[in-house]
Amino acid sequence: MILLSFDTEEFDVPREHGVDYSLEEGMKVSVEGTNRILDVLKKNEVKATFFCTGNFVEHAPDTISRIKNEGHELACHGVDHWQPKETDVGESKRILEQATGIEAHGYRQPRMFPVSDDEIAKAGYLYNSSLNPAFIPGRYMHLTAPRTCFMTGDVLQIPASVTPWIRFPLFWLALHNLPEWLYHLMVRRVLGKDGYFVTYFHPWEFYDLREHPELKMPFIIRNHSGRQMAQRLDRLIQMLKRRGHTFGTYTPFAIEQIKKLKSPPRHD
Repeated sequence: MILLSFDTEEFDVPREHGVDYSLEEGMKVSVEGTNRILDVLKKNEVKATFFCTGNFVEHAPDTISRIKNEGHELACHGVDHWQPKETDVGESKRILEQATGIEAHGYRQPRMFPVSDDEIAKAGYLYNSSLNPAFIPGRYMHLTAPRTCFMTGDVLQIPASVTPWIRFPLFWLALHNLPEWLYHLMVRRVLGKDGYFVTYFHPWEFYDLREHPELKMPFIIRNHSGRQMAQRLDRLIQMLKRRGHTFGTYTPFAIEQIKKLKSPPRHD
């Protein structure tokens, strides 16, 4: 099972590099990138999960409608990506459900930062996907965290996939910068070990950042951005489909995993 996901947020990365960048400008970038992602998914007839900030839900209703109408899952990603608050766990759920009329079952904290398990449970989420169990100095130092799905109370935790042994992260930056054959090889290694693959990207990666030096984006983010990133995602999907892998959204996967993890062990 392949679980593609997209952290559908207002583009705020320039602010991390000292660039004054408004919400309106960030929304334009992310809307363009999201529609480019949706085109790739539609072409390949696969479904994915979009973790959306409250800002994105409220400022891009047409794009949210397209995500919903094309059969993808909508989940929560806080309210304001730049300034996350503890209350965002519940507030983002309220915003998404009120705007779309659907029940949101999943949550991911902005920047995959830690989030209160109690708040996740209190808000009524089925799953939380806010863990990157990798070794990345300065941001993700989670060598002792579980590498695959596990339960915290009644909530399923769905970590992003990392390779066995050295825990190399196979998230968005890896597909940007590694040779594609190597990235594909490591994805297949994870699938062989775990039986499923969880990864995430952002809409702004699919915007042509190389054409905008004023945004001061580091090379590892600009590299293969825009249409090149769309082509890389397209080739990844096609490789996985050729090998017979299926694509799905998080909620059905979570329901199945919860059943497995809660089932008592068999003694034949």
